[in-house]
Amino acid sequence: MEKNEGTVDRVVRTLVGLVLLSLGVLNMVPYKTVVLLIGLIAIVTGLTGFCAIYKLVGINTCRGQC
Repeated sequence: MEKNEGTVDRVVRTLVGLVLLSLGVLNMVPYKTVVLLIGLIAIVTGLTGFCAIYKLVGINTCRGQC
């Protein structure tokens, strides 16, 4: 899997994922399971630098060496 996310994209995904996980764990949102799953996916894609949807659509926010 080659990286297709830039640094800003990765940081935003990781932070959003952490917020979603926090909200889900604290029971502050309806559909807790969905929010937790989306948060987990956001964190994993942010940490790995690879997004399968980006690959399918042909998006690459990684400029130069990532």
